Amino acid sequence: MKYIRSQMKRLMKDEKELQDRLKRLMDEQGLERSFALKALYHSEVADGGKYQAKYQALDEPDK
Repeated sequence: MKYIRSQMKRLMKDEKELQDRLKRLMDEQGLERSFALKALYHSEVADGGKYQAKYQALDEPDK
């Protein structure tokens, strides 16, 4: 599975919990939005993360 910024943004739009985690990451770690978004991808989506199925489902209509 590959990180795709536009897909991650669409997932963020639908998931309030991820939006909150993104803001916390940015505040606590001092990360820029793009880096915080990638960090969330690796912690919550990739490799069997909580949101992996939802992230993959966003790719299906494009196929």
